[in-house]
Amino acid sequence: MRPLSEKIAGVVESATIAISNRAKKMQAEGIDVISLSIGEPDFDTPRHITDACIDALNRGQTHYAPSNGIPELTTAIATKIIRENKFPCTPQQVIVSSGAKQAIYEACEAVLNPGDETIILTPAWVSYEPCVQIAGGKVVKHAINLKTFQLDDSLLERVNAKTKMIVVNSPSNPTGAVFDMKSMKLVADLCTDHDIYAMSDEIYEKMVYGKEHISLAAIGDMAQRTITVNGFSKAYAMTGWRLGYAVAPKEIITEMSKVQQHTISQATTFAMWGGVAALKGDQSCVEEMRKEFDRRRKYIIAELNLMGYETAPADGAFYAFVKVAGDDMEVASRWLEKGHAAATPGSAFYAPGWIRLSYATSMERLKEAMARIKRVG
Repeated sequence: MRPLSEKIAGVVESATIAISNRAKKMQAEGIDVISLSIGEPDFDTPRHITDACIDALNRGQTHYAPSNGIPELTTAIATKIIRENKFPCTPQQVIVSSGAKQAIYEACEAVLNPGDETIILTPAWVSYEPCVQIAGGKVVKHAINLKTFQLDDSLLERVNAKTKMIVVNSPSNPTGAVFDMKSMKLVADLCTDHDIYAMSDEIYEKMVYGKEHISLAAIGDMAQRTITVNGFSKAYAMTGWRLGYAVAPKEIITEMSKVQQHTISQATTFAMWGGVAALKGDQSCVEEMRKEFDRRRKYIIAELNLMGYETAPADGAFYAFVKVAGDDMEVASRWLEKGHAAATPGSAFYAPGWIRLSYATSMERLKEAMARIKRVG
């Protein structure tokens, strides 16, 4: 047999999904595992959103739709961007995709040529690097300041003639940190001075606690060179719907659309009607979830600190990023095998010595998980 793709062979599987699969296997064996390993809200999708999807099905919205998204949704997204994110946007600058991850992949394909370098700020979500690799780009990792969890001038040392794009994720997965205006302006100045594109992953923008979410595209003229990625999974508890979007200059959206047309064709038609209801409907459901996440956040950070663990700021998203003594892979394995509490090793996020805990689970289960971790150490 002839060899398979060397490009794909060099891509590692998702560590977060691997841990989740191991936990599910143990659960199938009858073991009571508490999963704190995957970033999925434990709430049901709000009823008005599911009703809109059901209504769309009943109206026969089960056929092909425009590849970039139904006009009702692209218009709702553009309106939301202008109102909430404070930068200009037209429906023609929007592409709706099957999840934010698909939008990230399409953006990499649209922007990068073979050998182009993309700066990824670490600790970083596990799928940025594979998306760059599949598009033929080269990843350059740059560690943020793990004392402040902000950026500093050392970032400038990563830029060279091959640098084509930088990826920003605030609030951050895995750290929960929220970049301040100084950090964001540093990125904006870097991009402007060196003619670099930015991809700003803002999927956790609604999950912020006591800080301000800043959209990179709202700074200076960054809207002209930024691909803003977002979706419905986190804010509206719609993970299984696979509904995300990107907002970018028209010329980038045109190229992303080509990738979409020849891969997934479009996001699911009736799911997009749920997206319309999410954006145009009552937003109190989002705030209710945010408040509950904040309650859990305060609890888990306090418990971890009492156990003697150092934690990242946890100003956004729904993760506690914990510094551990020794090998994080070994610690996470011990927590899972002996404590039956599943967490993701920081090494998966290019941060050895740390572990990510998701507090997107009930307070009751969270308290039991903390007791188990304390017991096994």
